Amino acid sequence: MKPIETDKPNLNGIDEEAERREILKRYRKLMRTAKPYLKEGDAALIKKAFKMAAEAHKDMRRKSGEPYIFHPLAVAQICVEEMGLGATSIAAALLHDVVEDTDTTLEDIEREFGGKIARIIDGLTKITDVEDSVTSSQAENFKKIILTLAEDVRVILIKIADRLHNMRTLESMAKHKQLKIASETIYIYAPLAHRLGLYSIKSELEDLYLRYTAPSVYNEIVEKIEQTKASREKFIRDFIRPIRKALKEEGYKFEIKGRMKSVYSIYQKMQKQKIPFEQVYDLFAIRIILDDIPPQQEKAACWKVYSIVTDFYLPNPDRLRDWISTPRANGYESLHTTVMSRTGQWVEVQIRTRRMDDIAERGYAAHWRYKESGVQMKKGGKQSLETGLEMWLNRVRELLEKNGTGAIEFIDDFRSNFFSDEIYVFTPKGDLKVLPQGATALDFAFEIHTEIGKTCIGAKVNNKLVTINHELKNGDQVEILTSAKQKPSIDWLSFVKTSKAKHKIKEALREEKRAFMKLGREMVNKKLQQWGVPCNDRTYEQIRAFFNEKTAADLFYRIGSGELPITELKRFKEILETKGARKGQVQQIPAVKKEDKESEAQAKPQLPSDTILIGDDYMHLSYTLAKCCNPIPGDEIFGFMTVNEGIKIHRTTCPNATELLSKHGNRVIKATWASVAEQSFLVGLYIKGTDRVGIVNDVSKVISNDLKVNMRSIAIDTSDTLFEGTCTVMVANTEALKDLIERLKTIPGVEEVKRLDY
Repeated sequence: MKPIETDKPNLNGIDEEAERREILKRYRKLMRTAKPYLKEGDAALIKKAFKMAAEAHKDMRRKSGEPYIFHPLAVAQICVEEMGLGATSIAAALLHDVVEDTDTTLEDIEREFGGKIARIIDGLTKITDVEDSVTSSQAENFKKIILTLAEDVRVILIKIADRLHNMRTLESMAKHKQLKIASETIYIYAPLAHRLGLYSIKSELEDLYLRYTAPSVYNEIVEKIEQTKASREKFIRDFIRPIRKALKEEGYKFEIKGRMKSVYSIYQKMQKQKIPFEQVYDLFAIRIILDDIPPQQEKAACWKVYSIVTDFYLPNPDRLRDWISTPRANGYESLHTTVMSRTGQWVEVQIRTRRMDDIAERGYAAHWRYKESGVQMKKGGKQSLETGLEMWLNRVRELLEKNGTGAIEFIDDFRSNFFSDEIYVFTPKGDLKVLPQGATALDFAFEIHTEIGKTCIGAKVNNKLVTINHELKNGDQVEILTSAKQKPSIDWLSFVKTSKAKHKIKEALREEKRAFMKLGREMVNKKLQQWGVPCNDRTYEQIRAFFNEKTAADLFYRIGSGELPITELKRFKEILETKGARKGQVQQIPAVKKEDKESEAQAKPQLPSDTILIGDDYMHLSYTLAKCCNPIPGDEIFGFMTVNEGIKIHRTTCPNATELLSKHGNRVIKATWASVAEQSFLVGLYIKGTDRVGIVNDVSKVISNDLKVNMRSIAIDTSDTLFEGTCTVMVANTEALKDLIERLKTIPGVEEVKRLDY
């Protein structure tokens, strides 16, 4: 992404000598941190890259006003300190913006530093000549970045470091740009960091996303974490005391530390389980890291420690995760269990060796460092640290080699295949296959072989007969059933998950379509020849217009497939016999009227034009409120320029905001609420609690009588002693909504009230 900067020259009143000293201080810190990773000649390479970057960016400043060179220095620092990358990556990080933002060319880079660094810089340079009217420039650049996975993963790692520093310094940007950058981050960069094993960076990116898109929620969680810090630290000390003593008695060298869950993961749990902060039981995890364990003894040592932990605390059998026997696809290895403490609180315990912890923290770079040093796990046919990450990268490369789709479709395909969790399934002979979560029996069939996928009619999963769209689960053993009469159908695309299956199905459908088009053309030609009408493009165009098809190819396909009977061509012949047709002026049947594309929101009376101010100049422009999130005054909002429906106003927490801002950030418009008088907005509420006689009446009374709020609808369902339901109300702003929610919570029996996102 384009870094946060401005090309304005140095500002007046700046102490240039102090800045020069600060730049040298940061450069020396970089060299000290990098020293353990450098070989002979590496220091000279980094120094040369630093000098070129400093000279190229000397007159540039960031939005914060600081010298621009601070940014590439910070990116290089992240690469070495938080990822453990070497000299080539450090040099490329220092130079990552010079081609995009200065007069330096790729040829200059290649001449001074060689082809390897030049190729990395090329991968980091944004595409600038993308027509926004045709596609999304953001998606095109995402696609370019991901395509580098086929060549050099360091491009991705440096890009993640670049994004991390930009997120750390995002406060200097305008609000609507913060939303765009943060949404890109959660949509593509945080999942990429996760997939490459950079868990600390992934968590920080997620937290920063929440900080800028939902600041009130973020600050509330941070404040509550801080409030519970003292009691939490005491609990951790008491919890680990017996474990520490037992490990020492066994002679282990180890480190035990408590790790707080990230703000974003706490927020996700609150949202998913519909619970407040106080009810999130596993706010932190205990991590036990074993030192000086030989590779061949790692698995046994971790299980021995598990045995020690469960001697003191009862484990939850449903929460055991063995990622040592079967590592995650990105190489992550650890043994996780959740145990019950003596105070009745669940605690997650993570057990791993120092090597495993290094890979968990530094991801891809640490993986390859251990590989090159010969530390590889041999596990009797089980997935190893080496094959876990390599299998994932090979799947990515397979997708990239077959890529022929548009940028947005490519990104969606990539996300659905490579950012989801994996499941491990087996062939009848016991061979392991890794598929994305949600994969079906048909996905498995295509994973085995293309022809098996094309002719798949069903499967036996654990010896039980299932349909081709049956969703597979971890550990399933699958046998595919085929028939020579079976062929791919377009509805298959609605349930397959893997890019391989989608690609092969589309390929088969294209072949079938070409065959139908050829047959349809031959059928039309045969009829035209019988009538003595020329078989040429002009005639085909007349027939296309008569049947109101978009192209002649569409016409031939419909006739060849039997969707449009060839006998219908007689109607065209009748028009040919008219006087106008003989002159080549074939009458066209008027096109079928398209459905009115105006949304229900547009059909309603427009809000006053001064309710929301739009754009950098805060103009009074026409807009509609998005139905997906129903913003009301007081909500953080942004404008989005749609293709057919003008400006739509969304909440920054809208369920669709992340995707809109990530794919089409160029269409985002600044928007803010103006003063609103005598105006009400529709809002949905979710209510849950203990059922009793009169509860619905009490809810209605508070809304309608006590607070004088107009209630549009209410629907309550009861089950045993519990009730839950929804109601829609008209409120003036978020303050009024907050007052209503707080008042409803005071009703006896009501346990939870929250705003609904539609």
